[in-house]
Amino acid sequence: VMRKPRAAVGSGHRKQAASQEGREKHTLGSSQAKPSAPDGTIPECPEVSAGLARQPEEVVLQASISPYHLFRDTAEVTAFRGNLLSWYDREKRDLPWRRQAEDEVDLDKRAYAVWVSEVMLQQTQVATVINYYTRWMQKWPTLQDLASASLEEVNQLWAGLGYYSRGRRLQEGARKVVEELGGHMPRTAETLQQLLPGVGRYTAGAIASIAFGQATGVVDGNVVRVLCRVRAIGADPSSTVVSQQLWSLAQQLVDPARPGDFNQAAMELGATVCTPQRPHCSQCPVQNLCRARQRVEQEQLSASQSLLGSPDIEKCAPNTGQCQLCPPPTQPWDQTLGVANFPRKASRRPPREVCSATCVLEQPRALGGARILLVQRPKSGLLAGLWEFPSVTLEPSEKHQYKALMQELQSWAGPLPAAGLQHLGEVVHIFSHIKLTYQVYSLALEGQTPVTTTPPGARWLTREEFHTAAVSTAMKK
Repeated sequence: VMRKPRAAVGSGHRKQAASQEGREKHTLGSSQAKPSAPDGTIPECPEVSAGLARQPEEVVLQASISPYHLFRDTAEVTAFRGNLLSWYDREKRDLPWRRQAEDEVDLDKRAYAVWVSEVMLQQTQVATVINYYTRWMQKWPTLQDLASASLEEVNQLWAGLGYYSRGRRLQEGARKVVEELGGHMPRTAETLQQLLPGVGRYTAGAIASIAFGQATGVVDGNVVRVLCRVRAIGADPSSTVVSQQLWSLAQQLVDPARPGDFNQAAMELGATVCTPQRPHCSQCPVQNLCRARQRVEQEQLSASQSLLGSPDIEKCAPNTGQCQLCPPPTQPWDQTLGVANFPRKASRRPPREVCSATCVLEQPRALGGARILLVQRPKSGLLAGLWEFPSVTLEPSEKHQYKALMQELQSWAGPLPAAGLQHLGEVVHIFSHIKLTYQVYSLALEGQTPVTTTPPGARWLTREEFHTAAVSTAMKK
């Protein structure tokens, strides 16, 4: 499933899919792709119409795509499917959502089980998801159970998993299925994407293929990596032309008899063998069909060959200009990377830097035990609806903003002794697109004052209650 170091609010498995769906790795994508560039054309690249004619009709591309980046015939496609599925049957990981989908005969329950896993696996590592998924399915084993839950309960269980809008959309979708669709999940990738909030092309294809057996291909971050290497696609995978080509290849390759297993196998291959760095090519079931591996062998042979001429290995050789699927001239082959020359690394903008002052306001001798004040974030935006210590946003130049922070605290808790405010240090938390530095303060209220009445949106909690409440990882830090 889509993996990089865990970001402050989640990271992981199906990153490519996540960015496309508004969704790090594990299962699948959508219905048939119909490639075309923004203007409906793809720039010239050598192609032989006879080579394209051998492709299934639904994946025929404009004749400007080089056969080098395609599968030349049905024998190659059949070999790819067979080798990948045989490997998957031997090597697949035993994961709770797979057991659930395999053992469940009720199609709606099966689709729900797949849906929950796919949403959790967006941007999040498999190892992290397992416990969350198990707890979720124990608490809400059916769509009807989830539809009747509160958003507060969902946020509470989701706390620490990151990208909290995922849980909210899951519950919204469950309510729609129960209240508007008679409790039955849509049965195709097209209708799943059309009818369910937060379900994009990838998630729809994953559910449709795994739960309902629809022969639809999917593309997540792992599949992007596998396909780019297998067909030596080095152009930017997020570009329109390359993205359409990858979806078309996925649709061409998916096994019509075992679409769900095939899609999971492709993702499993990317997650465990065809990894971003140091892939295990010797363990790959489709290494003989991999153009990236062929290129590595070619480069090694060229480097060691003193004779004139070059090895007779198939290449992409456009007639004019640069092939739209090959790496740009500005990215020459890096001998040290090997197959990891593919896919092209996306250029990432550094996260936006934000500063905040926050205070742990505590009543250490409150009746019934020490309590700390939490307030609820707005219903939209970052960490929507979660609980946090009272905070104020600072300008980067404002390291310590006592006055604004005291005003914020008093708006929730009434008059407070400003002299007791102590700066403890800072906590840095990296969200997907934000680097947030918290200047952390503490303020203890003396005396055995009872917990005062607080306005809506505020709570006094014990430390035990804090750790089970819907609070973010940043607050727990």
